Amino acid sequence: MRDFSNNHEWLSINTATVRKSRGQDLPLTDIIEACVSRGIKAISPWRDQVAAAGLNTISKLVKTHGLKLSGYCRGGMFPAATAAGIQAADADNRQAVDEACELNAPCLVLVVGGLPGALAGQAAHKNIQQSRDQVFEGIEKLLAYAKSCNMPLAIEPLHPMYAADRACINTLEQALDVCDKLDPAQTGALGVAVDVYHVWWDPKLRQQIERAGHNRLLAFHVCDWLTPTRDLLNDRGMMGDGAIDIPKIRSWVEAQGFNGFSEVEIFSTENWWQKDYSEVLETCIARHRSAV
Repeated sequence: MRDFSNNHEWLSINTATVRKSRGQDLPLTDIIEACVSRGIKAISPWRDQVAAAGLNTISKLVKTHGLKLSGYCRGGMFPAATAAGIQAADADNRQAVDEACELNAPCLVLVVGGLPGALAGQAAHKNIQQSRDQVFEGIEKLLAYAKSCNMPLAIEPLHPMYAADRACINTLEQALDVCDKLDPAQTGALGVAVDVYHVWWDPKLRQQIERAGHNRLLAFHVCDWLTPTRDLLNDRGMMGDGAIDIPKIRSWVEAQGFNGFSEVEIFSTENWWQKDYSEVLETCIARHRSAV
């Protein structure tokens, strides 16, 4: 297991972590400059932030600074109630692949979606198996395009509390079942993103990380689970402030040969997004050394 205590060479910042500073939106260009000035070598940007700044602008900035990406957030949201909705999702996901290629991302992270309409407040139906079938079909179609672009896809299982609205793939086992069916040769074209916030509780976690192996472990995301959690989406904790044994999970991932970045991804409406971005980034650096 790598020793992170002396530097932050393997720290990546998911740009959602500092998308707000003192409650105000922080432009992605400013986030990049702040990371570079602190010797942070990698980021994982969100598509909405890239779109706001301009893909070409961000691509040039990343290349100018020699920044790496630990992933690109995000594709997915495959299920829909109509054929037109399915077509729109397919087109948007192909666009996400193109953006990931332009930014030289190592993978496109997939948050697969749940019941159509649920995220907006009213599910079109209650058939979660239908949504899972549409997810499988969507990934199957996208994989063919992504392979042609040499862009790996990383399925991110989300905690079961998000099954209705954000992701009906909720365990690493489910995600790997999809990988086995669509990429049985384990070519590296399809794998998983392991986010400790979503999977730390799973009694099969170590077993499934071992099942994934080196070729399918494409990304590793860290934060912490607070007790109590005030908001199930936007109250993630800084590493070391909660209930997750992050070093243990990292040891399992690295035992399979994963040697990539630990990507800090924190959504925190009432806490970290209210602080100055400088304090947030400095804390990320310190906790990456002591709690990851």
